[in-house]
Amino acid sequence: MLTPDQISELHRLHWVEKWPLRKIARHLHIGRRTIAKYLETPAARPARRERAHKIEPWKAAIAELLEKDPDANAPVIAQHLTRLGFEGGLTIIKDYLRAVRKNSVARRAYVRVEPAPGERCDVDWGHFGALVYNGATRKLYGFCLVEAHSRKMYLEFTHSQTFETFARCHIHAFQFFGGVSRETWFDNLATAVAEHDGNLVRFNPRFLAFARECGFVPRACHVRAPWEKGKVERAIGYVRQNFWPLRSFSDLPDLNAQARQWLKEVANQRQHRETGQKPEDRFQLESLRPLPALIPDYRDTAEALVYKDIRLSFDGNRYCVPPRYVGSKLTVKADSSSVTIYDQHQEVAAYPR
Repeated sequence: MLTPDQISELHRLHWVEKWPLRKIARHLHIGRRTIAKYLETPAARPARRERAHKIEPWKAAIAELLEKDPDANAPVIAQHLTRLGFEGGLTIIKDYLRAVRKNSVARRAYVRVEPAPGERCDVDWGHFGALVYNGATRKLYGFCLVEAHSRKMYLEFTHSQTFETFARCHIHAFQFFGGVSRETWFDNLATAVAEHDGNLVRFNPRFLAFARECGFVPRACHVRAPWEKGKVERAIGYVRQNFWPLRSFSDLPDLNAQARQWLKEVANQRQHRETGQKPEDRFQLESLRPLPALIPDYRDTAEALVYKDIRLSFDGNRYCVPPRYVGSKLTVKADSSSVTIYDQHQEVAAYPR
């Protein structure tokens, strides 16, 4: 039997140096039949001995550390292992943590829940670039609310995500549906959730007051758990794919008018893939709670000084008032479509926004 070195040499002489078998036989003192036999099979590779990975003896210790704090990073774990005698580098710890966390995420499962009619609505924002007004760029956001049982959708575009805008969009959505669901679910939006620590949630006090006025119970999804509001996540994706392409808009009212028409004719009339029904047909108005008798006023509010040119400034624009108010401070209240100016409780002037 030839050694691996002899086999490699005869392959080299034959295939690389192009020596004939007779010359190779004379040179290596090996018979031609033996050489021919070994040339018919590839040259054998030297056997490699598997070495134990440096991280192998430390996996149990890492598991204990991750049990105490699942989010501990590689440098922190390396500090603890070094004190125990670990001599490896930071990279192998990072690679091992990446593999462990990838496997743990892959095994995570959840149960799909179908709420009863009127039980739940899901709410979220989407970012949709900007609109340009005479060279001035205004950011554009899409507010989306989905009645979870029917998948009926409400969509409204705004230039801000302030609390007042957030509240107004809810009111418009409830008026669109004709009622209020028992629960409304949110991602960890700053306008709704002040603090989220595990299962403990502290809502924004202003938002809690708004929820009490409207008669719904607010719920917050867990952190990094997008499946808990998957219905509205998919709805925003549907808006991007079905409503947004190949459209042009002159201003925000035009955009919202097109959105309302799309909701009426397309979004809420399509056969939904999951329910097999049209959202409008599956929707049950009688299951919702009634709207409050007195709709709360959540317009943007500010005080503005009237200058000598009988104008005041609000949101980058100027509005005229009667001359007698020069030097006075007036109250400005505005929603997405109008601006109204008050002297205490008396209306002074009103303009389109």
